[in-house]
Amino acid sequence: MLMQALLRHLRFLIAVQLLPALESGEETLVGGQAVLEGVMMRSPHAWGISVRRPDGTVSTHSEPLERLSEKHKWMGWPVVRGVITLGQAMVLGFRALRYSADVALEVPGKAGEADAKAKKTEISGWVAAVNITLSVGFFIFLYKFVPLVAATKLKDSYPAFGSQIGFNAVDGVVRIALFLLFIWGVSLMPDIRRVYQYHGAEHKTVFAFESHDPLEPKNVQAYSTFHPRCGTSFLMTVMILSIAIYMLFPAQTFVTRFALRVALLPVIAGVSYELIRFAAKHGKSLFAVLTKPGLWLQRITTKQPTDVQVECAISALNEAMELEKTHGGQLVIA
Repeated sequence: MLMQALLRHLRFLIAVQLLPALESGEETLVGGQAVLEGVMMRSPHAWGISVRRPDGTVSTHSEPLERLSEKHKWMGWPVVRGVITLGQAMVLGFRALRYSADVALEVPGKAGEADAKAKKTEISGWVAAVNITLSVGFFIFLYKFVPLVAATKLKDSYPAFGSQIGFNAVDGVVRIALFLLFIWGVSLMPDIRRVYQYHGAEHKTVFAFESHDPLEPKNVQAYSTFHPRCGTSFLMTVMILSIAIYMLFPAQTFVTRFALRVALLPVIAGVSYELIRFAAKHGKSLFAVLTKPGLWLQRITTKQPTDVQVECAISALNEAMELEKTHGGQLVIA
């Protein structure tokens, strides 16, 4: 029993670390996130989630969602809106994961208890803050601190890598390699592979909705699992863009370089958000080319879903859109 509980907790922690790669944060469009045995979908003013219980039935939940840029105009400014939207998406994504864990990872025979826990989706501010801080801390350690240490060690051994271009190129290559290793390594776990299938179901469903196709499994399955507004594309864009931006700051000491990487993280995230947003609307632009590696990477983070998994994604989107009608009006996709 203890081992099973530890494994369930491990699956949840891994899913939390995958949050930035699995979610699609966008304030003005439909997006979503794969969760444990289900999908969360969000519209500008609502979100809905559908999770498959161990007995095969589906648990659903929906809530209205506050659009921050409507309340505070400055939160809608370019670059700033990216940081704000991504922060909100992380909080919402954590809540959705908690809901899915309560439903999908509960011990068989305790469905009623799981549903009762899952209905309590509200999470205290400090709990969400601690978990998101830990997630961001892990990100900074693995993708900022470790690559910087590796590049510094290599520079000390081989002075040829001491130039501004050489040092930051090595730093960037190590960062991307660690990211690829992590998402590939966890994909070998059966439970995470299923999360990647739900990720594919989410993308297919969003594509079908944006194409005004009836949301039925047969129609949805005809679409691609690769979507330009995916969190995977966002993270890869962050890592590629950071190489170029770090080259603009000729810091020399380890402490200065590390502080610079932490301080510039919100700026790089905000700019990357704008690039992904622009590329999604202008598929043949130069910026769209820069996001191609992220689309290629979705070959790992999205898998072909089953019809049953697609049904969860459709259910989640229907839940969100039903609330959207009463809290924000009918969303129109051009």
